[in-house]
Amino acid sequence: MTSVLRHRYGRVLGSGILCAALLSGGTAGAFAASPSPTDNGSASPTGDKSPTGTASPSPTGKTSITVTAGKSSVKAGDMVTFTGRTKGLKVGSPLVLQHEKNGKWTALKATAKVKTGNSYALAAKLNTKGDEHLRVASVTKEGKVFSPTVTVKVN
Repeated sequence: MTSVLRHRYGRVLGSGILCAALLSGGTAGAFAASPSPTDNGSASPTGDKSPTGTASPSPTGKTSITVTAGKSSVKAGDMVTFTGRTKGLKVGSPLVLQHEKNGKWTALKATAKVKTGNSYALAAKLNTKGDEHLRVASVTKEGKVFSPTVTVKVN
């Protein structure tokens, strides 16, 4: 029993260190522009993704969200941590992870709030096998802001 607890604490500590390292890496992730009034909520205009799961930069606006997936490939049912930074959003602003399903963006149960330093981290369990297209969204009275899309392969 003690051995199991040590392994669990080790995993939690390791994932915490990984999150801290990713967040302290600066704004190496991509930036997303706030959508134009004619935007219908579709994916980022660039749609480009690097092999590591970080989206490529798109033009920046007043507000933006970056996102990086902790893993680019997982087994069905595994947790994936998403980290990033925001620009132009107030501390405490709500963020939600969305995935594209049948051409529409739907919210998952993974939520977070913008922390001091404009960073965030959220975790989601991905159950549907195949390529999951994900983004982080913020909907405030000032408007909607979406991160670029990242892809995680679920086996």
